[in-house]
Amino acid sequence: MKKTEFSSELLRERYTLMEHESGLSVYVFPKKLTSTYALFATKYGSIDNTFIENGTKITVPDGIAHFLEHKLFENEDGSDSFSRFSALGADANAYTSYGRTAYLFSCTENFEASLEELLRFVTTPHFTEASVKKEQGIIAEEIRMYEDSPWDRCQRLLFCALYHSHPIRKNICGSIKSIGEITPSLLYQCHRVFYHPSNMVLIVCGDVTEEQVMAVVDGVLPREVKPHTLERVLPEEPPTVAKQRIECRMQVSKPLFCIGIKDPVLVADPKERLRRDAAMTLLDEILFSRSGELYSALFEEGIITPSFFGDYSCTDSFAYHCISGEADDPEEVLRRIKAYLAEVMERGIDREVFERCRRVLYSDELRAYDSTEEIANRLLSFVFDDAEMFSYPALLQSITAEELEELLRKSFREEYFAISIVYPMETEEKENE
Repeated sequence: MKKTEFSSELLRERYTLMEHESGLSVYVFPKKLTSTYALFATKYGSIDNTFIENGTKITVPDGIAHFLEHKLFENEDGSDSFSRFSALGADANAYTSYGRTAYLFSCTENFEASLEELLRFVTTPHFTEASVKKEQGIIAEEIRMYEDSPWDRCQRLLFCALYHSHPIRKNICGSIKSIGEITPSLLYQCHRVFYHPSNMVLIVCGDVTEEQVMAVVDGVLPREVKPHTLERVLPEEPPTVAKQRIECRMQVSKPLFCIGIKDPVLVADPKERLRRDAAMTLLDEILFSRSGELYSALFEEGIITPSFFGDYSCTDSFAYHCISGEADDPEEVLRRIKAYLAEVMERGIDREVFERCRRVLYSDELRAYDSTEEIANRLLSFVFDDAEMFSYPALLQSITAEELEELLRKSFREEYFAISIVYPMETEEKENE
C-alpha cells in the first residue's frame, strides 16, 4: 500500500493519503475535536449522463445519479442504513451535485462500526422493480418541491441562459419524465461504472488513526478489483451565452434575480485552474461583497435587499460568476453592476481594498480548520480537482492586483452576461422561458 503524507508548517496540520489495493484513495486527517466526520464520495454527478463503456456510447436518463444516491440507503434485508446509523449514535446524510455524489456521517462514538456501515451500503447495491417504482413517486415530489422554489427556479433558468447544451442546464433530480425511465438494470450499470473504487475517495477527519481507518477498509473492500477505465462525454459548449435574458412568474413578493457572467476559459491543468478559481473568488470579494462600495451604494439607495450575494464556481467543464438578490427593478441592478465594472476597469482596483479582501479570504481559510466537517468537505473539493489543499494559503498570497485587473478586463465582457428574473405573479411582465 502506497502512503503519502502532506503537512503545513503554517497551519500546523497534516493528513495522509493511502492508496488501497482496491484502487480507493483513503485520506486521514487527524484532528482532536469533539466529532469525527467521514465522507465516502464518487466523482459522479448529474452532468455525467453520457459515457463510454466497452467502446459503446451510452446515455442514461437525467437524474439517475441523484436517484442512485437515494436507493443505496435501502438494504437487501429490507433495513434502512439511516436507521442503522441512528442506532450507532451517528448522524448520516448524502448529497448529489453536478459533479459528485457523497455519503457521510458524523459521530462522537462507534466510529469503526459507523465507517463499516458507510462502506458496506455504498458498495453493495440492491434494487428491485418495486423499490424503484416507489422511489420514482418520492423523487417526483422532490422535483415538484424544487420547481415550486423561486430561488431554485431562478438559478436553473440562469443556467439555461448561460449554457447552450451543457447538462448543468438540467435539474440535478431530473424531470418527472426522465426518472420514470429509470430501471434497476440502469442503476446497476451506473453503479458499476461510477462506483468503482478507483473513481472514489474516502476522507476521514477526527480523533482517529490511520490504522483504525484502514482496518475497516480492509475488512469491507476487496484487495483486488478488475482494472477500470472511465470515459465521460460532454457536449461542445461555445464561450458566449445562449440567452442574455430569461424570466418567469411565480408566487414571490418582490422580483428575484440571478445575474450570471459565464467564464469563457476552462482550464485543463489543475494547478492553473486552482489559481484561476482563487483569483476569481478574490475578485468577487472585492466587487460584490457586503463590505464593498457597490453593495453599499445599491443598498443605501434601496435598490437591493440584504439578500444580495456574489460568488464564483469553477470546474473543468463549466465556470461562472453568479450575483443574486431581490430588487424591484432587476434590470437596474444589472445596469448598475455593468457601470460599476466599467468604472473599476477604468480606474483600477484600489490596493487597500485588494489587501483587505485578501485578508478576509485568508482568515476564512484558517477558520476552516476548526471544524472536522469543513476540513473533510474542503479536502474532498481539492482532491476531486487534483489539487493539494495546503497549497491554497500561499497561492492566495501570490495573487496580484494586476492579475485581477487583467481578469476583469478579459472576463466581464457584454457577451458573457445573462440575467434570469422571477417576477411576482401580478406583474405584467411577459413570461419567457
